[in-house]
Amino acid sequence: MDNEQIEPQTNRNYKDSVFVDLFAHDETAKENFISLYNALHGTNLDAKTTEVQPVMLEQVLYMKFYNDIAMLVDGKIVVLVEHQSTINENMPFRMLEYIARIYEKITDPKKKFGKSLMKLPMPEFYVFYNGKEDFPSESEMKLSDAFIKLDEKHNFPLEISVKVININVDKENPVLNHCEALKEYSEFMEQVRFNVENEIPEALTVAIKQSIKQGFLSEYLSRKSTEVENMLLTEYDYDTDIAVQRQEAYENGSQQKAIETAKNFLA
Repeated sequence: MDNEQIEPQTNRNYKDSVFVDLFAHDETAKENFISLYNALHGTNLDAKTTEVQPVMLEQVLYMKFYNDIAMLVDGKIVVLVEHQSTINENMPFRMLEYIARIYEKITDPKKKFGKSLMKLPMPEFYVFYNGKEDFPSESEMKLSDAFIKLDEKHNFPLEISVKVININVDKENPVLNHCEALKEYSEFMEQVRFNVENEIPEALTVAIKQSIKQGFLSEYLSRKSTEVENMLLTEYDYDTDIAVQRQEAYENGSQQKAIETAKNFLA
């Protein structure tokens, strides 16, 4: 599939984020993905000659919305997840579930019981943060942070490390300078957020037109302006739903705590 467009066998009833469309499904996706891969690894793979195999699952992290990409390339399974709201501290655990199912999907189940060692592509996990809250340019989350540690010196037999990269333009992460598609995407999303927060009429339409004029994803947005607007609406619905659920959980937790305190007082 050297010259083929990246196009996994997924249920297209699920809606992509703009990020997923740009790096996994669009006609320029393979070139964009290889550019991002090179930026993350300091390599110089050629998009025309490098084989890329989509291994995304028939599932989503939230409702009917794709914000994750999983590709088998250069002997690695690279999992990319985008976050536009608060970073989810449970991502290492979710990545553990995710990669286990990918291995189950791509391996021969009979070989698990053979005597010979079954070779597996090495996994890599990245979260691209694009939210409003202040967050470091780059950080790492580990599965072991969630373990109930009886001994701080214990060597954990199971570990998942997730690199978190802040792609907000003001953080000036070096990855942006080495991947033009990601940099222009970040500039575009910054324009979208500015328009929405300032309640500019037809904020998304205006952001698309402004970005085309400024040269951010011009060709992509010119081809798919209506689709991009629909994807952005889905993304903002997603973030709104998450925010509401977190607030409800907080309020329910506070209410429960107040009830328990009252019971203790009466006792």
